[in-house]
Amino acid sequence: MTSRLYKPLPSPHNPPLTAIVIGAGLGGCAAAIALHHHRHQVLCVLDKVREFGRLGDSLGLGENAFKLLERWGCDVEEIKRIGNQSPEMVIRRWQDGKVLARQPLMDMAGYIGHRGDYHECFLKWVRERNIPIRMGSEVVKYEDVDPQPIITLKSGEKLSADIIVAADGIKSLARPLVLKQRDDPVSSGYACFRAFFKPSAELKANPLCNMYLKQDCVNFWIGPDTHVVQNTLRNGEEFNWILTHKDDGDIPESWFQPGDMNEVRRLVSTLDPTIREAVKATESCLDWKICYREPLPTWVSPGSHRIALLGDSCHAHLPTSAQGASQAVESAGVLATCMDMLGEDGKGKENIKIATRCYEKLRFGRTRQSQTNGEDLRDRWHGILKDVDEHKEIDPEDVKIKNRWLYSFDAEEDARTRWRSIREVIEGEFQAGKISPLC
Repeated sequence: MTSRLYKPLPSPHNPPLTAIVIGAGLGGCAAAIALHHHRHQVLCVLDKVREFGRLGDSLGLGENAFKLLERWGCDVEEIKRIGNQSPEMVIRRWQDGKVLARQPLMDMAGYIGHRGDYHECFLKWVRERNIPIRMGSEVVKYEDVDPQPIITLKSGEKLSADIIVAADGIKSLARPLVLKQRDDPVSSGYACFRAFFKPSAELKANPLCNMYLKQDCVNFWIGPDTHVVQNTLRNGEEFNWILTHKDDGDIPESWFQPGDMNEVRRLVSTLDPTIREAVKATESCLDWKICYREPLPTWVSPGSHRIALLGDSCHAHLPTSAQGASQAVESAGVLATCMDMLGEDGKGKENIKIATRCYEKLRFGRTRQSQTNGEDLRDRWHGILKDVDEHKEIDPEDVKIKNRWLYSFDAEEDARTRWRSIREVIEGEFQAGKISPLC
């Protein structure tokens, strides 16, 4: 339940601005919660699937996200209780598991847990605020018009609001509308095999497998052009591994493509035996091709400026960033804050275009830094052991995860601090009749 001490902000608009959120994933839920906290009226959250399962595997949430969620009245202790309880993570050498560096787990992803468990918390927080979540509601058409954009559902029903937030992922239907062109993914040259399961009693009893099955722990094995992540949850009751490797395959971008365990066993044939046997004993896995997309020049629809992308639909992150969900939470807070700030001049509904254009400019630089942080880590891990003598000592600082600088940031405070200067830029661009691209 929300805290008894929690109070949403007073609405700066009379009547409140209305919003529809497309996508009930973590980013969409965060958007609904943030908008509600800022006293904007969330008419509904729509998702095309009929029900959610316990999908995915490991997910990290940093303190930069937790400070906002707590401010919005969410009981973040719920997530902390179901996340990984290990105090540290260990970075190891691929072939023998030699420890290259140790770090507090908070330095990487904050709290690591199962994506499905975290998602259920977010969904519960939305429902506690009496925001309708409409499942089986697929959006098939957007009309980018004033004074309110219109969406059409597959059922034929039409809905409209002052602002529509498209948080429906990297394949968002709103992306081509915003970009005015197709945005096809390009292979990054990497793919991930991923598995999440409950270890059997036999696996736990195997002395070659049970080193990482007894308690919560997080370990990384790094080697030339490859790395493995291991995450154990619930005191050894659940086990997750992710193998990132070079790959130029053409399997479609999907979280649900079955993986080839024979290929996995081949790839880990030289891996440290203390983790190799647990990976090899896995019955099945998923194959996720990591695709690259160029940074978007805009996150906002060109007509009404009232359809805004959020989360993976505009700033997807690599797994090594460990910041995708946290940055979506930040974006939700900034968008809601920008809509708040319009109340200063009493022309909120007329000036929503100012809010959305300020939102994208406030967020773009921060998300690009976070994205490139993940790219830097992958490249450091994959390159540092190339062509080096196996007895050479590696400087721990060269392999450590460098996310700590991300956590002290307060996205809403940053938006309020920079609002006036960014608004002046946006108003100048509208007067000139040309919105400058983000990149």
